[in-house]
Amino acid sequence: MAEKVDFAEIQVAGDYGSEFEYDSEADRRRHKDDNLLKKRKRSTDGKPKRREAETEYSREEAKIQRYHIVSMDAFARHKKFVNDYMLYYGGSKADFKRDTSRDKTDMDVIRENHQFLWDDDDGESDDSWERRLAKKYFDKLFKEYCITDLSRYKENKVAMRWRTEQEVVQGKGQFICGSRKCPEKGGLRSWEVNFGYLEHGVKKNALVKLRLCPDCSYKLNYHHKKKEVLHKKKKKTDKNTEESDKTKRHKTDHDHSKDGCSGDVTEPPGGSKETGQSIWSGPAKIAEDKSREEEFDDYFNDMFL
Repeated sequence: MAEKVDFAEIQVAGDYGSEFEYDSEADRRRHKDDNLLKKRKRSTDGKPKRREAETEYSREEAKIQRYHIVSMDAFARHKKFVNDYMLYYGGSKADFKRDTSRDKTDMDVIRENHQFLWDDDDGESDDSWERRLAKKYFDKLFKEYCITDLSRYKENKVAMRWRTEQEVVQGKGQFICGSRKCPEKGGLRSWEVNFGYLEHGVKKNALVKLRLCPDCSYKLNYHHKKKEVLHKKKKKTDKNTEESDKTKRHKTDHDHSKDGCSGDVTEPPGGSKETGQSIWSGPAKIAEDKSREEEFDDYFNDMFL
């Protein structure tokens, strides 16, 4: 017969038993921490797959390449890419050279769009940037006197251009001969030249002024005599009228001194009336206004002297 089991005697602590029960609280915490810290270990039984190895290697290699490329500047990065292309795909360096035949500097643009004379409405915002650049260069030039090149004067070919700021400071073209390579300072003569030139296929004319030494003046007038600007002498009419007035006043004062007596004698009031009548009895003095040419001559005389 089966033995009888008393369940009341099996209970030790007066409560139901459990196989998951721990002896102490420290063991319970240790078990809990072990469950959190434990990681799944990869099995090392067999070799890894080839595809997994390739992806892992490419990932690490990409990190290294990215680090080197980011550390380069733009030019070094460009050279590396070009060298890599030639290394892997082949080719010559001539294929990567840029075509410099159409390159232009600012001076080339100014030469192409230069004009000897510009209108006020030229070089506005509607024009191209090349024309605006040429107009800005033209505005910086000084257009009182010209600088000329007489190297081909026997062929009747004379070049003209306006003066720059440095030439104005040095006096070139005004106090020094206006020929491009002539340093002469004495005996300068002023000339007015009707300068005819061909600009962008259109024939134009401009009246310009030159200051040249005798030798360069001979070269300028080799084929045709140009108009020379001379200093006109001032008219002596004003001086003659002033001298005549002074002589008349001196004579009237001398006559009055003869008629009057010596000593402190008061003149009669009629004498002042006679002198006033004598002043108004003569012809009225007319002030002559100077013409515009005479005013310009006076201005240039003060400038050249």
